[in-house]
Amino acid sequence: MTLTAPQTQLPPAPPSGRGSGPGHRSAARRREALTGYMFTAPTVIGFLVFVLGPLVAALYLSLTKYNILTAPKFVGLDNYVRMFRDERLATTYGNTVLYVGAAVVLINGFALLFAVLINQRLPRALTYVFRSAYFFPYLVALVYVSIIWQALFQKDTGILNYYITAMGGERIDWLNSSEFSKVSVIIVDTWRNVGFAMLIFVAALQEVPKDMVEAARMDGANEWQVFRRIILPMISQATFFNITITIIGAFQIYESIIVLTRGGPGDASRSVVMYIAEVAFNKFDMGYASAIAVTLFVIIMLVTLVQFRLRKSWVNNE
Repeated sequence: MTLTAPQTQLPPAPPSGRGSGPGHRSAARRREALTGYMFTAPTVIGFLVFVLGPLVAALYLSLTKYNILTAPKFVGLDNYVRMFRDERLATTYGNTVLYVGAAVVLINGFALLFAVLINQRLPRALTYVFRSAYFFPYLVALVYVSIIWQALFQKDTGILNYYITAMGGERIDWLNSSEFSKVSVIIVDTWRNVGFAMLIFVAALQEVPKDMVEAARMDGANEWQVFRRIILPMISQATFFNITITIIGAFQIYESIIVLTRGGPGDASRSVVMYIAEVAFNKFDMGYASAIAVTLFVIIMLVTLVQFRLRKSWVNNE
């Protein structure tokens, strides 16, 4: 019989200290925080330099008399009081409000119509063709789009007047008429931006549950009732997004007016942004231009806040 010594179980080795302990965890958290700061730094710096910085500078200059050549002179609220006596500013604000209203109705109306048509049961290849055709103008720079439309709007050689006269009508002075200069700007703005809004609506329509639509039809609902009672509430978030983006963009309309009408005749088609550029860089009245820019910013912000306030009453969050 062989006797064996009892085996003793050795205690586990103590941790070496590397990779554990409160000190290491604190260092890891600092590295993670530093990594996060590095990833967010470009966005934060860009916001401070290109958004917040110019906004603060404009707010300061709006309280001064500044012509670029001399140092700013503080004048308090004189520039804001001056705006109430500026008839040209009232005219340009009236034009801009018209552009905003037309953009909201026409861009979103045509975009929704085209989206519904594209969302029908069409061959996939044909659907891609229609999407590309409608969206392509949005990819082209607005200046180039306006140059093309400027040629189409010419009174004597434009293709629009060619077809109007061919049907027995009279030539329209699209670009030099007080009545039609704004119409030409609205047409170009609508044609160029309807594609982007259409894609948003198409994406929203594809998320509408088809079984819900089929159930409504089986219950006897016609196409208009299905669209009004089911589809519109289901795409209300896309509608809210498109309306918000359209309003903000229309308040800042500028390039198409410069190319098409240069704001004329007179101020018949001039927008607020175009008037700001004229006051700032033609008359070198940077203080007054900054005051107008600040008021435009406040108006856009208030309109957007009102939209978000009313959002709960008609936007479906589900």
